[in-house]
Amino acid sequence: MFSVTDVPRLWHVSVTVGGDANSVTETHAALNRLQVERPFLDSLRYDEHRAELSYWEEGATIVDAASLALRLWDEHRFTVGLPAWKVLGLEVLERDVYHARQVAEPLVAVDSAPRRF
Repeated sequence: MFSVTDVPRLWHVSVTVGGDANSVTETHAALNRLQVERPFLDSLRYDEHRAELSYWEEGATIVDAASLALRLWDEHRFTVGLPAWKVLGLEVLERDVYHARQVAEPLVAVDSAPRRF
């Protein structure tokens, strides 16, 4: 239940979908139509087997943002002609965490000592 104390927050969402090979030309055209239908998309990457969509979502909790993200592809699949792919990955980051990641130094090599954020 949404209450007055639940202040909507911004979340950076990246959804990766994939499946059987699809024509790059058809996928490109479908993603262009998706951008018209949902112009909030921040970035799109794709190839024959997968696509990655990134965008900002508003929600009171990470669960709200993740729930919407998990439905995004299927809700627009038929209206814009997206491939019949399934969600393979999901990343949802609060705005401050996303921005901190953008300015952080690169992570150290795996065999190096761990460092704190």
